[in-house]
Amino acid sequence: MLSTVSPFAAAAPTLPNPSHSPSHFSPRLLCHPSYLLLDLCADRRELRQFLPQVVKRGLHREHVFQTKLVALLSRFGDLRDATLVFDSVEDKHDELYHSLLRGHAKHSSLDDAVAFFRAMRRAGVRPAVHSFTYILKACGDRSDLRRGREIHSLMIASGFGSNVFAMTAVVNMYAKCRRIEEARRMFDRMPERDLVAWNAIVAGYAQNGMAERALEMVIRLQKDGHKPDSITLVSALPACANVGSLTIGKTVHAFVMKAGFDSLVNVSTALVDMYSKWGAIETARLVFDSMRLKNVVSWNSMIDGYGQNGDAEEALRLFKKMMADGLQATDVTIMGALYACGELGDLEEGRHVHELLTRTGFESDVSILNALITMYSKCKRIDLAEEVFENMPEKSLVSWNAMILGYGQNDRVEDALRLFSKMQWENVKPDSFTMVSVIPVLADISVLKQAKWIHGFAIRLCLDKNIFVTTALVDLYAKCGSVRIARRLFDAMEERHVTTWNAMIDGYGTHGFGKSAIDLFERMRRSYVKPNDITFLSVLSACGHSGLVQEGKKYFASMKEDYGLEPNMDHYGCMVDLLGRSGRLNEAWDFIHKMPIRPGISVYGAMLGACKIHKNVKLGEEAAQRLFELEPDEGGYHVLLANIYAAASMWEDVARVRNLMEKKGLQKTPGYSSIDLKNEIHTFHSGSTDHPQSQKIYTRLARLIDEIKAVGYVPDSDSLHDVEEDVKEQLLGTHSEKLAIAFGLINTTPGTTIQIRKNLRVCDDCHKATKFISQVTGREIIVRDMQRFHHFRNGQCSCGDYW
Repeated sequence: MLSTVSPFAAAAPTLPNPSHSPSHFSPRLLCHPSYLLLDLCADRRELRQFLPQVVKRGLHREHVFQTKLVALLSRFGDLRDATLVFDSVEDKHDELYHSLLRGHAKHSSLDDAVAFFRAMRRAGVRPAVHSFTYILKACGDRSDLRRGREIHSLMIASGFGSNVFAMTAVVNMYAKCRRIEEARRMFDRMPERDLVAWNAIVAGYAQNGMAERALEMVIRLQKDGHKPDSITLVSALPACANVGSLTIGKTVHAFVMKAGFDSLVNVSTALVDMYSKWGAIETARLVFDSMRLKNVVSWNSMIDGYGQNGDAEEALRLFKKMMADGLQATDVTIMGALYACGELGDLEEGRHVHELLTRTGFESDVSILNALITMYSKCKRIDLAEEVFENMPEKSLVSWNAMILGYGQNDRVEDALRLFSKMQWENVKPDSFTMVSVIPVLADISVLKQAKWIHGFAIRLCLDKNIFVTTALVDLYAKCGSVRIARRLFDAMEERHVTTWNAMIDGYGTHGFGKSAIDLFERMRRSYVKPNDITFLSVLSACGHSGLVQEGKKYFASMKEDYGLEPNMDHYGCMVDLLGRSGRLNEAWDFIHKMPIRPGISVYGAMLGACKIHKNVKLGEEAAQRLFELEPDEGGYHVLLANIYAAASMWEDVARVRNLMEKKGLQKTPGYSSIDLKNEIHTFHSGSTDHPQSQKIYTRLARLIDEIKAVGYVPDSDSLHDVEEDVKEQLLGTHSEKLAIAFGLINTTPGTTIQIRKNLRVCDDCHKATKFISQVTGREIIVRDMQRFHHFRNGQCSCGDYW
């Protein structure tokens, strides 16, 4: 709208039939200064400035001005005023109809555009090729195949079935409606084809993910005597990226340079995008920096390229430079910047981007708000993510998925499940992304019944064959203690992604089935799926949990030698853990000193844990000192060092560490154990008496301690001091793991497997006691601690005491 009260409100009655040759056309008006000013209008703002002069002089009643105004108003999307001008014209000529139709096709709903098109036909407007192309483009842009076919039929009936422009629009329409084979049939039926038609089929194949076919058509068009232009290249370059052939892409790049198309912004931008998708981000940046002219799409491609290639810091730096250069950010720019802020966990910069999107009018854009939810979630400000979600004027399915995922990433399990239930109450149907967001949340709960329920739910949604959903289910079953079900599900899959193999290998590893993990990895190496860095992390972890030192060394070397994968900090941490747990502490320490990168927390943490297991005070002190420097506010490392001193009866050093913790205000994370019974989770803390069955639990536990002592259990009281022996036993006897096991024995039938979860590592004494409990009760007891699963059966543990 150009004004609150339109200057065209006093519209004259509309005559039913158009005039093909306007009777009041005056050529001299084409040279009128006001007409020339209108001809120079590039946007609504400029039209708003010139329009009062046209109305003031009464020129808006002249046919030539009316035609121009309808065309401009339609182009700029001011259809209300365009219609008022249109209705005021007594003798409507065909071009007036076609101009307004173009505006409807671009700016109105498809219903309104088609309705006006039909009204034109009823009014006797002669068919024109461009009118059909306008409507066909609108059908394609909105993926409305039914209407597109209807317009296609009308076009043929109007005699345009052999017209190259009309048929090119048909090809475009079918391609955008994901009917590429129909698009190809229409293309093949064309009696003649110009370069625009060839470009349409090339783009169609590329947009439908058929990159090889797109490139084949580029070759064919040249054999047909056409020379690729910039539009051909802009369609072909994304296809090169999807094919994944750097050679083909470089060949196309060479053609671009030779033909002089590298000076065109859209072509150079497509090159940036292509190289970014290959991971050749340095080459993409060289192309970007060499561009004399850059538009916002060029900047967006480079920013997104850095983000997708794991360099969020450079993506954010480039975004700031773009803003400093005075370019106007688009929705794509904003989403790229938010993604970078989320990956970096940069809350301050994320808030600046939030302010920017509000200033630039994107505060109601659903896609941007979804990106905002994700950014705040990754920055650990789930409260701000909630605020964005709750205040959204409308929510898409992606909005729900982003919020559920955000809750999961921030350990808000109950909130994630609550929102998952709420979306169904509001008739929002979950999709595969919803499932892969909520399934990991259930994995954190580690309850087998919940795993079976969500699996059944996925089947009802017909998502059980989706590779990503099934992969998440494999991981879920493994984390719920049922590695056998996970393997059956894995074996039943028709297709497996690298993540699927990783989930199953990691599942075997965390359960202590190192040999099975290695066997599966060897099978993976024989398949077409190539291992990645996560695969090797899972394999090395499996070797560490099962004491397979030589195998771990071999795979660590193979990672770089056979697959060209550079180990990162986590891989080095796994190797230190593997060597340390096996008692090779000096070798582990030498390994740390020879690392090509500076050792981090995971490396020294693994070393400190190994020193605790093997009671090595000297190396434990050195590892702890490095950890205190890297992460001074983490109390867990201080506790580990104190335990090492306690095991060596160095009580003065224990007191020194605890005093240091007190001065710094550091606390040990309270331990607890939980067990699921009849869809209710029961949680126990050490020495807690607030459970309704506390009396029965302590009575059963006292009897249980006597039973296991009778077969050889001796309480491990090395970590306790300054208390009498009977008090030590009492304290050890009321640890949360033992309380949870006693509760399970009381409330389940003989022979039933008891499964509990511990938020920290299982303590030495509880590990020893649980082995004896499994022996005297004949029960299998599964304990999932913060690092792995322990399967206790017949007095033995699956960890082989490499834990």
